[in-house]
Amino acid sequence: MLFNSIDFAIFLPIVFIIYWFLVNRNIRLQNLLVVVSSYVFYGWWDWRFLSLIIFSTLIDYSVGRKLKTEENQKRRDLLLWISIIVNLGFLGFFKYYNFFLDNFISSFSFFGGRITPNSLNIILPVGISFYTFQTLSYTIDVYKRKLEPTTDIIAFSAFVSFFPQLVAGPIERATNLLPQFYSKRKFDYPKAVDGMRQILWGLFKKVVVADNCAEIANYVFNNSNELGGSTLVIGAVCFTFQIYGDFSGYSDIAIGTSRLFGFNLKQNFAFPYFSRNIAEFWRRWHISLSTWFRDYLYIPLGGSKCGTWKKIRNTLIIFIVSGFWHGANWTFIIWGLLNALYFIPLLITNKNRKEINTIVGYDFMNKSYYRPPILEFARMLLTFLLCVFAWIFFRAENLNHAFQFIGSIFNQSFFMLPQKGLGVGLQLSTTFFILLVFIIVEWRGRIYHHDLERLPQVRLLRWTSYALIVFFIGMFMYTSENPFIYFQF
Repeated sequence: MLFNSIDFAIFLPIVFIIYWFLVNRNIRLQNLLVVVSSYVFYGWWDWRFLSLIIFSTLIDYSVGRKLKTEENQKRRDLLLWISIIVNLGFLGFFKYYNFFLDNFISSFSFFGGRITPNSLNIILPVGISFYTFQTLSYTIDVYKRKLEPTTDIIAFSAFVSFFPQLVAGPIERATNLLPQFYSKRKFDYPKAVDGMRQILWGLFKKVVVADNCAEIANYVFNNSNELGGSTLVIGAVCFTFQIYGDFSGYSDIAIGTSRLFGFNLKQNFAFPYFSRNIAEFWRRWHISLSTWFRDYLYIPLGGSKCGTWKKIRNTLIIFIVSGFWHGANWTFIIWGLLNALYFIPLLITNKNRKEINTIVGYDFMNKSYYRPPILEFARMLLTFLLCVFAWIFFRAENLNHAFQFIGSIFNQSFFMLPQKGLGVGLQLSTTFFILLVFIIVEWRGRIYHHDLERLPQVRLLRWTSYALIVFFIGMFMYTSENPFIYFQF
């Protein structure tokens, strides 16, 4: 079920009414409703994949219960590995089986051998990368005794399958989300209103910004061998905004929907394209995944509390694994490696945490605005261009496509006007206008959790803002329901 669909527009009010008006006096019934609703939401794509999420839930619930009473360290290790093998085994089979098989065949052929095994027609379950990491974090935290294991199977099932963030995050930690299922929820009108604002802005990001940018990006990437350098740059920039609007839009809708039901999810995006270096970008982009890899991979490897070469090794590992997490394609691995190469000079010079308490034009420590020097804007632009370049690999069909795309940019056609063949004339102008409005709103809201968190106090101005956003959505949205990009991951 898509957030930007009629189905969800009907589903959400029904669940909301039952949740607050029929079962609001009983926490356990509310949690059970969340579980049932989440399974309906997830099964809307393909009910067969419900067996995976249910099996994963039962395994990690049982492992957590057993870890509570088990004191023998070897048995505790075994229990942890059962959880890791089951969860990553499912993820590896459905997501990477054909990738490894195809690369094995290619490597074998390189040395003169010939084998012809059959690839499997495997359908990737929606959101498997997200809920796998979410439930794994529970087991690991219980193993490390950072979290008391739950004895409430309904609350745990609700935590694993919570429908607002089930298929594309944020990847929640059990330490944050699970305790919220134990506490009685009371309807909070200001929180619900703010949730509706965030949902509205998330829809704007998706159906206005992302989907309009997608039309241009898809045309350019699909016809890159016929287009000139300046046109290809436009396509790459449009994809840069497409993936941000699409993914952060989903996160906004997920967080806003959660607030309607009395839950608080962690911020997943913090205006990353206003970053002044790539380290700051990764503190602001897909925060739940970045911190997951930091806590469960980077720190166990030694983190930054080791020698320079080990810090470089750890950085390479975390970025390459992050790239591979996104998909079974060498383009994602190169994308991760490229971001590592951007990051390592900052790590070596100890500048990777330089701007941790500021964003361009605002000091969070002193809670004050300041006039940004030109150099900060220049660094912000450079970081953005580095991201645009890396996103080419992320979007390309394969490495040959990526290198052909990049090679076609850096020639004399880069200095020519974009081709009229973009199919786009008016559409290109409209998209640039949309992006201009979007950037202005993002800039004004960059110090908050989301762009509409602080609207004018004057009611007329506030409702005028809502009306303009709804007008933009109605004016520029496409009639077809376009899936979110990260559903494929």
